[in-house]
Amino acid sequence: MADGNTETNEVLSASSLQRLIDIGIALSAERDTNVLMETILLEAKSLSNADGGTLYIRTNDNRLRFEIMRTDSLNIAMGGTTGKDINFPPLTLIDPKTGEANHKNVASAAALTGESINIPDAYENDNFDFSGTKKFDEGTGYRSKSFLCVPLKNSQEQVIGVLQLLNAVDKGSGNVIAFGNHIQPLIEALASQAAVALDNQQLLEAQKKLLDSFIELIASAIDAKSPYTGGHCQRVPELTKMLASAACEQTEGPFADF
Repeated sequence: MADGNTETNEVLSASSLQRLIDIGIALSAERDTNVLMETILLEAKSLSNADGGTLYIRTNDNRLRFEIMRTDSLNIAMGGTTGKDINFPPLTLIDPKTGEANHKNVASAAALTGESINIPDAYENDNFDFSGTKKFDEGTGYRSKSFLCVPLKNSQEQVIGVLQLLNAVDKGSGNVIAFGNHIQPLIEALASQAAVALDNQQLLEAQKKLLDSFIELIASAIDAKSPYTGGHCQRVPELTKMLASAACEQTEGPFADF
C-alpha cells in the first residue's frame, strides 16, 4: 500500500510539474495585461482547487490595488476581462500618518515581508485582522476559512503584487480544508513565473508610453520651429483617422471591404 501511495504522489508531482511548465509558456506568450493577470489567478485557483482568489498589484505609492477577484460559490467575478470594476479601496502598506508598516492585513503582510502566509482557519487566527473578512461573511453567508497569500517578486526580488487564494476544497468530500504543504510550493513557483511575466509586460507598456511621449515631443518641437508648419504634426494624424473612418463606412465601391 505504501509503495502504491508513493507511486501516486510521484505521478501527481510529475503531472503538476508539467502543468506548471505549460502555464509558464502560456504566461510568457500572453501580451494582454488583463488576460495575463486573469490567467495567473485562474491557474493558481485550479492548481490548488481554491474556491476564491484575489490578485493585488503593488502601486508606486505603496498600496495593493485589487486587480482581479473570483469566488466561484458566490458567482463573484470582477476585474480582468469581466469589465466589472472592483470598488474596494486599495490596501495600505505604509500608514502615511504614522509611517508604520501595515502587518495587520494578511495580504499586506505578505507584501511587506516577501514571505508566503498560510492560514488554516482565519477565525482561529489572532495574528491578523480579519474583521473585514468576517463582515463580508456576515453579509453573504459565506465562510472564509483557509488562506494562502504568496508575494509576486520580480527578477530584482522586489514585490510587485500578491496572490491570495481562499478556501481550498477537498476534491473527494467537497469540504473546505487548509492549503497543504504540497500545494504551497507549486503556487509559489507559479507566482515566480507570473511575477516575471507581469514585470516584463509592465516594462513593455512603460517603454511604449515612453516612445509615444518621445514622438509627441519631437512633433511639438517641429511644429513650434516654423510658423509655416505649425500644427502640422497634430493635424496629420487626425486627418488620417478621418480618412480611415470614411473608408470603413463605405458599403460599395473599391472601399466596401476596407
